[in-house]
Amino acid sequence: MKNIRTDSLLQALEKFYIELDQSIARTEQLNRDRLSCKPGCRDCCVDDITVFEIEAENIRRFHADVLKEPPHPKGACAFLDKNGLCRIYEHRPYVCRTQGLPLRWIEYQSDGSIAEYRDICPLNEAGLPVDLLPDDWCWDIGPFEQKLADIQMLFGNGNLKRIRLRALFKSGESP
Repeated sequence: MKNIRTDSLLQALEKFYIELDQSIARTEQLNRDRLSCKPGCRDCCVDDITVFEIEAENIRRFHADVLKEPPHPKGACAFLDKNGLCRIYEHRPYVCRTQGLPLRWIEYQSDGSIAEYRDICPLNEAGLPVDLLPDDWCWDIGPFEQKLADIQMLFGNGNLKRIRLRALFKSGESP
């Protein structure tokens, strides 16, 4: 029997990904001359990446066949194939969708001050330093994370539990 609540939350996640991808497309367009991300680039596809339970459920639902196969050897993301391509690209989690972009986030310090931080993949550093980019050229970490956390809170009954991607495989280990 289908779980209507889970189906509804997975539909909310799908809508979230559509909105996310549209927003990311703008950031990618603004940074098109510096982004070197392309199929086969896997520098950011590392082990120990975790996702919320709702994203793990989405992967289980759409990629049960992949989860029966052996994961990629340890050290790189378990979902890479032998050629370094993502086996779940269409349903990849949030963290994978934003990798490589110039990132910007705000942290509130214990003294009450606000600090802004920025980062970018070393392969995408060419051009204007990330610290000098206009704010809207950077991917703001925060707003979309909150939307995803809200979906997870409903799915996890108030729990923000995260799951290692490698743990989704039957064996959890490489051959």
